[in-house]
Amino acid sequence: MTTDNNLIRNICIYCGSGDGVTPIYKQAAIDIGAQIAQHKIGLIYGGGSTGLMGAAASSALSHGGHVTGIIPKFLQTREVMLKDCSELIITNNMHERKMLFFEKSDAFIALPGGIGTLEELVEMMTWKQLGRHKKKVLIANINGFWDPLIGLIKQMQDETFIRQGMEVEFLVTDKVDEIIPLLLA
Repeated sequence: MTTDNNLIRNICIYCGSGDGVTPIYKQAAIDIGAQIAQHKIGLIYGGGSTGLMGAAASSALSHGGHVTGIIPKFLQTREVMLKDCSELIITNNMHERKMLFFEKSDAFIALPGGIGTLEELVEMMTWKQLGRHKKKVLIANINGFWDPLIGLIKQMQDETFIRQGMEVEFLVTDKVDEIIPLLLA
């Protein structure tokens, strides 16, 4: 995928395979999918057609974007795959899937989601903290969804479980229109 920005060619979105209770979450996924496509950045995601995942991917595709879905074999029957992806990669397991998310992406966005979304986000934050990468990690704190996690990270710092010099670097915004500019800055 070619883009005016040489630093970010692909963005990985972590988000739920459900819509959540609040309609604002799905609208945020639709909007960010469109914005990624409009910036000529590829979207990397979990390959599903439902929930926020499907909304972001379908929106990117409908705006002319390149979408790569990555899904493990065992989820093919459990989750409905988005067959219209520009590229669909089937992995042997979750570890391969997450490694491909990492290898193919230049930045990461976490929209609202469940345990899988949380795990993927925290893994990228941990790898960044340990110096394994310098890619931007952004928490899309739509409707304050991630406030408890942000508070927990602050408490970890206050209690010195996250020591000075080992801070967890991440970006946060509650405005969808700020996501791409923050990642490109």
